[in-house]
Amino acid sequence: MGDTFAAWPPLDRTAGEAFAIRPAVRAATTADAGRAAELVATAFAGLRPMAYLVPDRRSRHRIMTANFRIFVDHALEHGEVHLIDDAAVAVWFPHTSPLPGPLDYDRRLAEATGEWVERFRVLDDLFEKNHPSSPHHYLAFLAVHPDRQNQGLGTALLRYQHARLGGLPAYLEASDPRNRDLYVRHGYEAREPFALPDGALFWPMWRPGSP
Repeated sequence: MGDTFAAWPPLDRTAGEAFAIRPAVRAATTADAGRAAELVATAFAGLRPMAYLVPDRRSRHRIMTANFRIFVDHALEHGEVHLIDDAAVAVWFPHTSPLPGPLDYDRRLAEATGEWVERFRVLDDLFEKNHPSSPHHYLAFLAVHPDRQNQGLGTALLRYQHARLGGLPAYLEASDPRNRDLYVRHGYEAREPFALPDGALFWPMWRPGSP
């Protein structure tokens, strides 16, 4: 599986579309990997799929951080990781040619998730079955720290990459109706949702390319 794993990116809920000062976006390096993975885990903590993936609340953040680290590492080699300060991160993969999965994925996933590994494999399978096959750029994660939401950081990360897509489409999965509706405002079209065994929904979302 590997590269088709995705993580229902939540945006900050900024009402306005214009900013007097646009946040500075930078490319992450390997030195940022741990912080980026921890940031995703923190931002995603309140999302419903987290409780399915790791029912034990005490170990959830640690396990999710270790899981997200696999994909951050992979994106640093085969995709792109964008940061704003230490407060917001976007993880993208180019699905424009064959993309290898994360190195030694099965072992790393088992080590990261322990007794809950089969739940992560269920999620992987769902994402793989619903992932489009046509060329696109894939937004695996978009995360904004809870203390910095509603400041336009998620929107800034989206706009930064959208301007660099060269006319290609983009794809993501949203896990919350509010996030889904916000992505629609950024040009994404919601497709038929799919669900985890506990009923938690994901909406595949496609942003058409331009000529």
